[in-house]
Amino acid sequence: MDTGPALVFVNRYYRPDESATSQMLTDLAEQLAARGIRVRIICSRQLYENPDAPLAHSEILNRVEIRRVWTSRFGRGSLAGRACDYASFYLSAAVAMFRMLKPGDIVIAKTDPPMISVVAGWVAFLRGAILVNWLQDVFPEVAAKLSSLVIPGWLYRPLLTVRNQSLRRARVNVVLGERMAQHLTPLAASERVRVVENWADGALITPRLPGESKLRAQLGLEDSFVVGYSGNLGRAHEYTTMLHAASQLATSAPHIVFLIVGGGAKFGDLRREAEARGLRNFRFLSYQPRSQLADSLAAADVHLACLLPELEGLIVPSKAYGVLAAARPLISIGDLEGELARLVLANRCGAAVSCGDGPALVAEIQRLEADRVECAALGQNARMAFERQYSMESAVQRWSDLLGSLHVSFAQTLQEVRGA
Repeated sequence: MDTGPALVFVNRYYRPDESATSQMLTDLAEQLAARGIRVRIICSRQLYENPDAPLAHSEILNRVEIRRVWTSRFGRGSLAGRACDYASFYLSAAVAMFRMLKPGDIVIAKTDPPMISVVAGWVAFLRGAILVNWLQDVFPEVAAKLSSLVIPGWLYRPLLTVRNQSLRRARVNVVLGERMAQHLTPLAASERVRVVENWADGALITPRLPGESKLRAQLGLEDSFVVGYSGNLGRAHEYTTMLHAASQLATSAPHIVFLIVGGGAKFGDLRREAEARGLRNFRFLSYQPRSQLADSLAAADVHLACLLPELEGLIVPSKAYGVLAAARPLISIGDLEGELARLVLANRCGAAVSCGDGPALVAEIQRLEADRVECAALGQNARMAFERQYSMESAVQRWSDLLGSLHVSFAQTLQEVRGA
């Protein structure tokens, strides 16, 4: 068994789970393991959609050592049950880290469950390991913005204090965009904040013409102009702008169809409202297997992504990168100075509209529907932007450079791989 330093990731979900954070972690862990780094995972025995999944307590997959710890299994049905699952994971993960970590190891704490960086930071300190925080969102700010009921006012300030301590304790805090970096830099020294965007797998998601999509044909949408939304539609997202646009287009342009593929807290709400309004220009499908993602994304001519403006700097919707990889234009719905708006405008791969501006969204959809050459050109720009900055290869290289800067042993291992 290799006795050198290890890279230890802590996150509630990992392969075979197919949630977004799990897929990102699996991609990175396996790529780094393939480069000769010893990679270990501490995760739960649950799947995001199935808390009772019968997963092995430990195994090695694609050179990655996985340790699945015990947690309660209440699932996401209630806040109380979710809190119990969180608390039990904190405890079990802390014990596993304390047993597993050695001086010089690097522990990378993601943000599921929230505040796991606090636990990881204390254990890393006691064991002489290096802490890196990988922030997929910024808690407790996100919870406070979404609902005052999630975190009572008397608890918010103490949570913020211990979270900020974990940011300062970390050697590096990896964030997903410049707006998130701007939010965190006053809380941790600027040299401790590094932007590494999430990514998509460009080998898995390859550009296809809309007519090449089997899903589009199965749904009988060959002669339609399809506006897609793929992935989670949760509490951080907004759908009223899309709903208003669909309501207007239902009579003026019935051949324009909205294809919603995914799930989330607001997925059912949108479906019920569309049905209540009698809108027949919506199609709803559950999450598609990752192996079918390229075909699913290709079914749309243009895609939407949305984020509530008050959550800018706290969350970056990662669904955008799959859209870019699929060579489709992206319309951002949210803050016109937000992360996604900046992305699409800087790379000329789509458009940006404000939340609540249904007429602007209608205008952008109609513009692309009327000018298919422009629509295709924006899609080509999207793929070029993806290959420049948002591919898995690019992200893994930036992570490799980061790890090499933190530990001489990782730098030597990665240098040997490059020279091989």
